Amino acid sequence: MKQPCAVEVIRSTRATPGLGRHKSWILAVAVLGSTMAYIDESVVNVALPRIQADLHTALASMQWVVNAYTLSMSALLLIGGAAADRFGRRRLFLTGVVTFALASVACGLAPNAPTLIGARAMQGVGAALLVPCSLAIIGAAFDESERGRAIGIWSGAEAFAGGAGPLLGGLLIDHLSWRTIFLINPLIATPTVWVALRHLPESVDPAARPGLDWRGAMLVFAGLASLIYGLISAATLGWRDPAVVGSLLVAVVLLAGFVLAEHRSAAPMVPLALFASASFSGVNLLTLFLYGALAGAFFFLPFVLIKAHGFSATAAGAVYLPYTLVVAILSRWSGRLSARLGARWPLIAGPAVAALGFASLGALAGEPRYWTYLGPMLLLGFGMAITVTPLTTIVLNSVRDADTGIASGINNVVASVAGLLVIAALGTLASGSLVSTARVVMAIAAALALAAAGVAALTLPSGKGALDGARGGRSP
Repeated sequence: MKQPCAVEVIRSTRATPGLGRHKSWILAVAVLGSTMAYIDESVVNVALPRIQADLHTALASMQWVVNAYTLSMSALLLIGGAAADRFGRRRLFLTGVVTFALASVACGLAPNAPTLIGARAMQGVGAALLVPCSLAIIGAAFDESERGRAIGIWSGAEAFAGGAGPLLGGLLIDHLSWRTIFLINPLIATPTVWVALRHLPESVDPAARPGLDWRGAMLVFAGLASLIYGLISAATLGWRDPAVVGSLLVAVVLLAGFVLAEHRSAAPMVPLALFASASFSGVNLLTLFLYGALAGAFFFLPFVLIKAHGFSATAAGAVYLPYTLVVAILSRWSGRLSARLGARWPLIAGPAVAALGFASLGALAGEPRYWTYLGPMLLLGFGMAITVTPLTTIVLNSVRDADTGIASGINNVVASVAGLLVIAALGTLASGSLVSTARVVMAIAAALALAAAGVAALTLPSGKGALDGARGGRSP
């Protein structure tokens, strides 16, 4: 699932003089790096039912397979980008690619669920370095006059990867093994490292903040880990179990400590002052609801398709294709729509349409035919296509120009944390049949999407002029 403000991380990066040589190679290596992480994240969902069966494990372990990756990436994404700006994007990018590739080998060879979960956590560490570095590398290599074309190529590659990833992953799972979806990553990483060593110059941000907020990163990592443990364990131990209650209380203390640390830090990775803007707070709350709904639905859908209805992994991966194509094809149209209407009304309509898509998926969850899911996935894609561009516009227009990079990064992290929390909470629902559980999950997703539309209606500025401000209505 591509991050909602990824393009703005590119645009907010200062172009570095002297990087004009080998621009095609630089773009290629950045695309390969970020694509490797995005494909892996989307393909794993399709593989979960097969992994669960082969490793003879419970749903809770599959929640951890997804959440271990997301937890590491979410907690370290902002500090990874800041470290790259300070110590060198090439150095951190290569570190991220190598870490991701080695962790992928460990995933592919994992003999049991705990080993796989640990390796997935290391994959998340690698992704937290290579994803922001990939975006910053593009921003550093291309100036304002060239970025439009570079972003177009990068976005096209990501759209292709998003559409083809689950389908190709399904083919590998059906005809070889789920392990191949991890073992293919080193094959992509090898040419990526080779090209980077030969053609990618080092670049830093001379205006980067002098310190790194390691205390904040560790506090948020430990706090989220404790929270996720409590939510997942509650499904089997019960909400009154001392381990569950204790982990949730520890999570509250650690996350409160994180907020306090950010307030006192000279170089916070999450500047709390940004949330003084009602628009910025509102759009991040909208992101939390909407991307949580999307992650929860997409986590559970393959279990219904494969385990309840007997779909092959290839067919299950193909179910996602209409959604991905609609989001990719309509992204430019969405930009023109929000430029004409302003961002508020598309941010109300988009989540409402997505809610209809989730509700339709829930209503049709008992149907075993592929074509049944075409309409709901098209609706869902249409709703998200309407939403993403104005969401980004609100993020940018609610902060100062100097803060657009960190604001975009925070919104991307919120989208990841949303999925982390919702997937962790799903286990408490999985006590009945898969179809019944799917209907409940989709109903919750629809409710979250409607809540996102309500946030847009209540907290975001009305009218185009309220958003244009000093940026002149710039849209991504």
